[in-house]
Amino acid sequence: MQKTFFLSILFLMSLMPMTGLSQTEGGPAKTGGDATQKVEITAGSYFFEPKLVVVKINVPVELIVKKEPGLTPHNITLSAPEAGIDFSEFLSTDPITIKFTPTKAGQYTFYCNKKLPFSKSHREKGMEGILEVKE
Repeated sequence: MQKTFFLSILFLMSLMPMTGLSQTEGGPAKTGGDATQKVEITAGSYFFEPKLVVVKINVPVELIVKKEPGLTPHNITLSAPEAGIDFSEFLSTDPITIKFTPTKAGQYTFYCNKKLPFSKSHREKGMEGILEVKE
């Protein structure tokens, strides 16, 4: 009986409208008390979530990135030195923090550059996202 009640509550909660703007929908980065924009990104089976990250120009950014459990290796790469952004980091289930300050507005693609032999690259399988830097 308790299990049925619990499942009913979960079902009703799933019907309730969500409020706010999630980062999956491309919401702006959250600013911490130290004025740093902080964004959590999760890598999984050929995806990044969120796929769209929006940050402000000339404000420090911290990307806190981890991958879901599994054997497939993943990394996160973004090379835009003209905008003050240039990193390539191996990912594990333990979060890593990538710090930078974007200096130029625009859209920059981050992706996983891993590739298994005789297969499409992870990027070709859809493992990429956009970092949008706004004025």
